[in-house]
Amino acid sequence: MKPQTSLLLCAALLAAPAWAQSPPPAPTSAPNPEFDNCLNTLRAPARAAGVRDETFAMHTQNLAPDMSVIDKLNFQPEFRTAIWDYLAGLVDEERVAEGRALLERHAETLARVSDKYGVDPATVVAVWGVESNFGQTFGKSPLVQSLGTLSCFGRRQAYFRTELFSALRILQAGHIAPERFVGSWAGAFGHTQFMPSTFERLAVDFDGDGKADLMDSTSDALASTANFLAKAGWQTGQPWGFEVKLPEGFSAAGEGRRTKRGMSEWAARGLKRVDGSPLPATGSAGLMTPAGPQGPAFLVLRNFDAIYGYNAAESYGLAIAHLSDRLRGGGPFATPWPTDDPGISRAERREVQTLLIARGHDIGAVDGMLGDKSRVAIRAEQERLGHEASGRAGQKLLKALRGG
Repeated sequence: MKPQTSLLLCAALLAAPAWAQSPPPAPTSAPNPEFDNCLNTLRAPARAAGVRDETFAMHTQNLAPDMSVIDKLNFQPEFRTAIWDYLAGLVDEERVAEGRALLERHAETLARVSDKYGVDPATVVAVWGVESNFGQTFGKSPLVQSLGTLSCFGRRQAYFRTELFSALRILQAGHIAPERFVGSWAGAFGHTQFMPSTFERLAVDFDGDGKADLMDSTSDALASTANFLAKAGWQTGQPWGFEVKLPEGFSAAGEGRRTKRGMSEWAARGLKRVDGSPLPATGSAGLMTPAGPQGPAFLVLRNFDAIYGYNAAESYGLAIAHLSDRLRGGGPFATPWPTDDPGISRAERREVQTLLIARGHDIGAVDGMLGDKSRVAIRAEQERLGHEASGRAGQKLLKALRGG
């Protein structure tokens, strides 16, 4: 559903999940004339967008820019991180187990959500897990500060100004208290990380308390997510796609998610499900080979496009799709990734950190987030071990650290 892509700006412009690497944070800037002048120029367009002058003044007076968001704007882990690293941290046994428990805990709500919007519970919960680790990682950035900064500096200022005005209207309407209005660095907030304009269009009051609350109402958040996917063209009862086996010598040149071909054509070209069974007799799909033809290959249907609309990155869409399969009882991909150094789970990242501390490195808290201090320590250990000093933690490093 391409028109919806901008709703979340790729879920806060491809914002990194908590475990992902990020650039060194820049210090929050003090108020500066350039920023103040920019905000002043936004008063009139904000008024035209329905933001009252007193609302604008209340939330922007003495506002300081946070220039760290500009660094993050230019860092997009879905495009910079190897797919096997990206998925290893997002779809691990820990998240699968927690997601299955939440499917049971919220079974009644999810059944009602599915009945109303036609989106299955596992997909909704998978979005919840990837976006906020099931409500455990909302983000701590004050949204008006972040969106104000992005409205005045960096690229895509016009987009972020629209989101800033939406955020101010949300505050003006009293949907969320100012002190609770925090989220990702790029403006996404709540259990399933809606951008402000997405909230205004698609958030729903599912628990019947008179307001759509994505911060403190799990029911509202799950239903709003299903509403998003339904509006994105979700087809009830259809899969997102499935893993396939390519015939020897198959050329995937020119193929992709958007190049849909009939199942009969794919079958004629020798594709089968990864378990060897034939393809469905009807329907059309695009072929995705995120790590090339030697890695896992997938035929993706219309529902994958709906997931993609939530965050315009195929690796992100594959994370949600795969997690939803795992929540239904499916297993890992059958085809291994084409690497001799696979990625590590969040539990394994915490183990790496623990082993680094045991070797005398000051990395801060053991939290599974391999930030700057962890990467410095990893490089030092890689140099000691004679490995490439990349700062990346994979299975090779973990095994070497375990062995001393």
